[in-house]
Amino acid sequence: MWSGPAFMSTKYIFWTLLLVTCGYALWRGRKYERLSALVFIGASIASVLARSSGDQRYLGVESSDLAIDLLVLAGTVGIALKSDRFWPLWVAGLQLTIGMSHLMKVLRPDLLPLAYAAAERFWSYPTLIILFIGAWRQHRRYVAQKQIVLPA
Repeated sequence: MWSGPAFMSTKYIFWTLLLVTCGYALWRGRKYERLSALVFIGASIASVLARSSGDQRYLGVESSDLAIDLLVLAGTVGIALKSDRFWPLWVAGLQLTIGMSHLMKVLRPDLLPLAYAAAERFWSYPTLIILFIGAWRQHRRYVAQKQIVLPA
């Protein structure tokens, strides 16, 4: 079910988006953008390492994904509470939505594996885009502040 060109292309799209957005956040962002990037990179690597076998994937609640998603939720909520920017609130909210996909599988064990997988994975893409926009806007603010010349 998870093999073939369609699955392989989405895998490469995700990893490319992850590396581009998190790389930019690490390069141009300040501490909250950088911390978020490290959380997302770490969670993505942990997800690959903890992945269950292909035949059994998403037939039941993915406990390793649930644990990783809860840790990412705690991290993003912590960042949102400390940051003075609005974008971390969106990221934490989307991460909560990802976490709800696991609850959906608990409540509906007959949920199709493809629907469960889509509910768990989809919101990662907008989350990364929001991180990129947050880092880009932070860099623009930084450049604008450097160009302001204070009177002597």
